[in-house]
Amino acid sequence: MTLSQAVEAAPEVPARPGGTVPDPLPMDVRRRVSALARTPRLLIACDYDGALTPVGSGATRPHPEAVRALRELADLPGTACSVISSRTVSELATLSRLPAEIHLVGSHGAEPDGTLDMAPAPADKADALNALRSHTEATATCYIGGGDGEEPVFLRLTGADAGIRVGDEDTPTVAAHRVPDTPAAAALLCALAAERRSWVFGERPSPIERMSLLSNQASVALVGPDARLVWMCHPEPDSPALFAEVLGGRSAGVFAVAPAHQGLPLGQRYERGTMTVRTRFSRLEVTDYLAPAAGEGRTDLVRRISGTTPATVEFAPRPDFGRAAVRLVPHPRGLVVEGAGFPMVLHAPGVEWHIDHEGNGDTARATVHPSSERPVVLELRCGTDDLSAPATGEEDRRRALHGHWSDWLDTLTLPETARRLSARSALTLRALCTPSGGVMAAATTSLPEEIGGVRNWDYRYCWLRDGALTVQALLSLGSTAEADAFLDWVHRVVASLPGPELLRPLYTLRGTDLGPEQVVETLSGYAGSRPVRVGNLADHQVQMDVFGPVVELIDRLAEARGTLADRDWDLVRSMAEAVARRWHEPDHGIWEERDEPRQRVYSKVMCWVTLDRAVGLAARFGRTADPVWEPLAADIAEEVTAKGWSATAGAYTTAYDGDDLDAASLHIGLSGLLDPSDTRFQATVTAVEAQLREGPTVYRYRRHDGLPGGEGGFHLCTSWLIEAYLATGRRAEAEELFTHLVDRAGPTGLIPEEFDPVSERALGNHPQAYSHLGLIRCAQLLDRAG
Repeated sequence: MTLSQAVEAAPEVPARPGGTVPDPLPMDVRRRVSALARTPRLLIACDYDGALTPVGSGATRPHPEAVRALRELADLPGTACSVISSRTVSELATLSRLPAEIHLVGSHGAEPDGTLDMAPAPADKADALNALRSHTEATATCYIGGGDGEEPVFLRLTGADAGIRVGDEDTPTVAAHRVPDTPAAAALLCALAAERRSWVFGERPSPIERMSLLSNQASVALVGPDARLVWMCHPEPDSPALFAEVLGGRSAGVFAVAPAHQGLPLGQRYERGTMTVRTRFSRLEVTDYLAPAAGEGRTDLVRRISGTTPATVEFAPRPDFGRAAVRLVPHPRGLVVEGAGFPMVLHAPGVEWHIDHEGNGDTARATVHPSSERPVVLELRCGTDDLSAPATGEEDRRRALHGHWSDWLDTLTLPETARRLSARSALTLRALCTPSGGVMAAATTSLPEEIGGVRNWDYRYCWLRDGALTVQALLSLGSTAEADAFLDWVHRVVASLPGPELLRPLYTLRGTDLGPEQVVETLSGYAGSRPVRVGNLADHQVQMDVFGPVVELIDRLAEARGTLADRDWDLVRSMAEAVARRWHEPDHGIWEERDEPRQRVYSKVMCWVTLDRAVGLAARFGRTADPVWEPLAADIAEEVTAKGWSATAGAYTTAYDGDDLDAASLHIGLSGLLDPSDTRFQATVTAVEAQLREGPTVYRYRRHDGLPGGEGGFHLCTSWLIEAYLATGRRAEAEELFTHLVDRAGPTGLIPEEFDPVSERALGNHPQAYSHLGLIRCAQLLDRAG
């Protein structure tokens, strides 16, 4: 009988008595599977007789579920699979019928298949595995063995590697883990394939624009359109995430409320004039808000479940971006969370929880029964172990929180154009302002600028530019408190430096230096978009434009109050001096390109703004200006208007050294440096429209910037072009483009950073301060132009 005939006649791996479903995997194995699934480059290797087919059973064909799982794993990016056996390679190929993507190594490792260059030939299985690990550059290896001669292989595993012995407890092993038999090994491979696929490609996330922001200003969170808490950090908004489902799926944290009848949500809205979100299902409503801070380092998230139908609740916090496993301990008044690195409880009196001990931490589930008279209230309290009843009832606390937002909103002078959306934008900007005075550029990290791309940045920090523009927008609506707090923050930062010329572009929300930029390897990213970054390397860049927005903010605040504070004048003077010393330097610019510095038009314009506003402040408020400021401002204006113009492009370009366009260069006219009636500015507007506008959106630039992939159009750039249209008398085009900008807002009025006009989907971090302040500015200008 030939080998192929023997294969056809060979029996299949027998199923277990009572069915084909294997017993649940041991907890230690499930946890290791979860960890292995999240390594950047994974190697899965197993022996044949013992792992894929039982030793001594008479079966020579591999377990069909194991074969299917190996096929799926081998198809995944960053994943390699191998079978290392005492059998010859030709025998393995005939018996297993595994695809060519799975490396076959026969004769105890001495006979690699034709796709591997292992010279010299490995002496044994352990050598073969080491060679495979080097060849695939694996960051973790999973070896599954059940036959003779496997122990030396297990002994060679280190670090993140996992050795899994197949066999009963009577067989001694040095492997860290064990499964009882071949069907269990197949189940392990299936579980690994499912988790690996989810990590590589990401679970289907909520559309970015459909996520709603919660804020008490000390903390922020995002709620998906189905009432899932998809993002929340603690103790600060720029701290590690406690719930990061939007970036890592369920394994990164779950807090979900849904009707037991499994109906889809009917809609989501804010309570008018507040940051309280209501998600409505048939016969069920979930109301979410962050209660006013009850103390330093404490955050209370309240979830009110009302209606006339049962609701299911799933609660699985995963601190440190899902890297810290937690234990949930039942308590008569709720749950105690252990392992988070800070105290945390879920106040839920009367709720009966079922707790599952899963691979990366505990998960609590319950079914609750609200009634028309008695809603169910869940309170997640971070930073405390207090499970006592609150001193104030839920309705009274919600009413007080309503006043905190709506009373403030009533003090503003909102534009009539897009009034309701402008109000939501104002609330969103205030929600990004923190008690320290620092202002978040956005509430999230690593929401992608391209689905599947690498342009994923952490925006949970305070940029001098973004912060100044945010509070200036609120100042233009009539609120000065945020500007005062931000300038306090700037003063503290400057006081910590030898001089303002050493200012970095961004700092933590508390005004300290950022740590090094890191990648959270365990998170799959939004829709599989990796890496997920924490920190931002831009804090070490040179960005000469940062002084202009701060000085302009002081100019607007002094104009609004009719007085200029001494300390603010001192800051203006020191920033003007910094510009005088450094304006001629090339820099990385507003877009923080990770490429060589250039002599950028926008940065020079902002240097001019610094000096021009400083001279104007001195004249209006009787201060003494340095006599060099005014002529230096004229010199900068002369240089940038001459060297920034490209006859080839017919426009002001990105920098002195090229013909590429940049939407930020529109500020040569928007800032007042160049009169908007100047034909060169009008030509620049036309060129930006022609080259950077794509239907409803405007791109920053089209040049290669040192990073792979692409990005969407920037809503901030869209607002600049609207402003430029109005400045050059093109009101019809401005109104048309503004309508497009308004249409980009999500159902609850929030706007992320970008929009892809091809796929028609939102991109970038969310909600983005730039997008909302741009909308407010355009609405105000349209009011004035009317």
